[in-house]
Amino acid sequence: MFTLQALVDRGSLELRVLAPGRPGALDEPVTWVHNTELPDPSHYVREGELVLTNGLWLDQVPPEHFVRNVMKAKAGGIVFGLRTETPATPPELVDACREGELPLLEISIAVPFTAVSQAVADMLTDERKQALVGMVRRGDALATAISRGAGASGVLDVLRREHDLPLAVVDRMARSLAMAGADLGTDQLHAVATGLTKRPPALEVDLGDAGRAALFPVGAVGDLDAALICLRPLRELAANEREALEQTARFLSLEVAKQQAVQAIEMRFASELLEMILSGGRRSAEVPGRLRAFGVDPGGPLAVCAVAFALGETATMHGLAEVIGEFFAAEGVPVVVADGTQDVVAVLPWRHPERDLPLLAQRLLNGVELRFPGRRPVAGLGGLAAHSAELRPRLLQSRDTCRVLRRTRTGPSVRAFAELGTHRLLLGSLDVETLRQFSGELLGPMKDHDARRGGELELTLRTYLDHDGQWAATAGALHIHVNTLRNRLAKITELTGRDVGRTEDRVDLFLALTIDAMD
Repeated sequence: MFTLQALVDRGSLELRVLAPGRPGALDEPVTWVHNTELPDPSHYVREGELVLTNGLWLDQVPPEHFVRNVMKAKAGGIVFGLRTETPATPPELVDACREGELPLLEISIAVPFTAVSQAVADMLTDERKQALVGMVRRGDALATAISRGAGASGVLDVLRREHDLPLAVVDRMARSLAMAGADLGTDQLHAVATGLTKRPPALEVDLGDAGRAALFPVGAVGDLDAALICLRPLRELAANEREALEQTARFLSLEVAKQQAVQAIEMRFASELLEMILSGGRRSAEVPGRLRAFGVDPGGPLAVCAVAFALGETATMHGLAEVIGEFFAAEGVPVVVADGTQDVVAVLPWRHPERDLPLLAQRLLNGVELRFPGRRPVAGLGGLAAHSAELRPRLLQSRDTCRVLRRTRTGPSVRAFAELGTHRLLLGSLDVETLRQFSGELLGPMKDHDARRGGELELTLRTYLDHDGQWAATAGALHIHVNTLRNRLAKITELTGRDVGRTEDRVDLFLALTIDAMD
């Protein structure tokens, strides 16, 4: 864009400022020039254009009328061309422009309007040429930064050499990939991630105290994986700043695609490693080498942790494996993370006491909850393997434990295989609907009785089984007489069809209560 002041500075045009307009008007961008002699050019003049006129309309309308129409079109100003019939600009036109704070320039008889048009065309051509040269140079610098492994931070550094803007790159998992001149908190990162999930994606996001920020999508393979954030609203960004931001976002797409390719290769290798462990035989000989490739010592104690989300239809979600990998990287622990449909498995060296492993797993789940609010992550531990040759049973045990925990609504979110009873593992291998039907049919009449009568048969049964069928201990725990307990147990037998005195029936009742607690 050119400005009126730039035209005035060209001496060959012999322009003279008669009315400067509002403060700063001479330095505002002008879009183009428009030659007109219409009394009312407002229907044809576009916003920001400079009106060129010789005043042939003066015998039709007064100058203030013409100025009012030009202002209605939101033109950038007026250039009045002198001619033999009007050797001076009409004072009424000057007064009207001053009153309306509209810039007014005067051009001499010796200079035609075509000279102004040519000057404007030359300025716009030169401006566009400089913009293209700048874009090419910036593109070369961005490509160099990516090829040299500078990452997202290096890409932002290239942009900030030209434009001192507060910038950040945030992915759809609300992770900060790079920041330069900006400092986003957790809530602000989540606000950006939410903006990315909208279709179409948001052009701006509200970052609270930081105000509104412009969002430039960064995509790889057709998906929106991240966003380049400028901590300024779009209306405050100049056209050249927006072009630079859009170009940088496109180059960031290349960086994101490169990172995704590396992650995909690592995930594939990790999945192949799990297959080697599970298959055994000749392929198990490759396991030590694969572990070393991930920085994991195959000769030392190894731990296996399986993570999934409880109760929901999907056991894992996109990004879970990355979150787990980031957690162990922050802990300084080398790890193999393999993504699956039922769980995400982590294999890691562990030379600390085994009792400390659940604490690490709980910290991991806390981090997962922050990234996936509203979800309940669980982790199954398979115990320690002395070396890589013993990983197979530990892997199976961690996955079995995780599968059992997935069916729980409450209780510990981290459990070791050794802490699970055999009955829980057996229940975990059965279809959920089958278990619910078994529990519902057996306990339903008793629950209905308690609901109608305000009874405590279910509590009595749980307490009785918890005290291994000991009458005195159960009555004492319930603070009731033994005869009252006998009557309640008789009613339970009547309603469930199971005799609490028989071991076989007790097992049925115990399993039904366990299923009920898991559901």
